[in-house]
Amino acid sequence: MNISIGNDHAGPEYKLEILKYLESKGHLVTNYGTDSTDSVDYPDFVHPVAKDVNDKKVDFGILICGSANGVAMTANKYQNVRAGVCWTNEITELTRQHNNANIICIPARFTSVPQAIKMVDTFLNTEFEGGRHQKRVDKIPLSC
Repeated sequence: MNISIGNDHAGPEYKLEILKYLESKGHLVTNYGTDSTDSVDYPDFVHPVAKDVNDKKVDFGILICGSANGVAMTANKYQNVRAGVCWTNEITELTRQHNNANIICIPARFTSVPQAIKMVDTFLNTEFEGGRHQKRVDKIPLSC
């Protein structure tokens, strides 16, 4: 699988551990995130991930910031992106099953690293259910 990952200053430790995990599973990962805890502007790291997902250059994206709200808001500006904020494994599973999310947004200040890795694993291995959910997902993008 091809995956893009990005993070702000709240998530370098999370990103590094997730990268190690993904690479150990044989995934190809493009890293757009910062490696520093020095304050940065999260949109600078979100746009490349969201663009990769939007343009179908990767299968999935992973974004990490303090609350995950800012990264999700930014990523969801892209027409073909469905970025979901996930803070439990159950939410993560439903985000894939019901919303066909293609970017997981992880709140580093409200999850642990092991929890984040488990959510990433669940995200990548959960299929979209389609069916009644497909018509709802089809109504998400604006047709401007």
